[in-house]
Amino acid sequence: MSSIDTALEANKLFALDYDPSLISPRPRLHLAVLTCMDTRLSRRALGLGPGDAHLIRNAGGIVTDDAIRSLLVSHYLLGTQEFMIINHTDCGLMKATEEELHRTIEQRAGIPANSPVRFHAFSDVEKNVREQLRKLAEHSWVRTETITIRGFVFEVQTGNLREVS
Repeated sequence: MSSIDTALEANKLFALDYDPSLISPRPRLHLAVLTCMDTRLSRRALGLGPGDAHLIRNAGGIVTDDAIRSLLVSHYLLGTQEFMIINHTDCGLMKATEEELHRTIEQRAGIPANSPVRFHAFSDVEKNVREQLRKLAEHSWVRTETITIRGFVFEVQTGNLREVS
């Protein structure tokens, strides 16, 4: 059985842990979180329940064009007032350079990429959080006088968040 089939079987037994009539697409805490797709990070690690926040995930918790698009929808259409950017220790994007990632994937795929791909590899997690905060704050539609933006590092060994200033 494939992993997708396993997930489909589990879904047959799944029961919502919330009443869908009480949950709005508008986050109750007016919070949007941009974080890594890493399996060790979850809404539970942030003390968030269903309906509390928008969780936007990508490899590295990077402020990409698509992440900005999602954050803008979250703020302007769904009422979030705070953006939280979370990177984490032991991130896979810290384990290889951009060039090494391209070389490895091209070798495994057997062909070069047919469109440009940027992985946003980095070596210093705190510096990367600062870079993501800067990129987000520089967007003309991200009005820092009405949106609070803060950055954090999730320590995978302890589960604790550390704010980056």
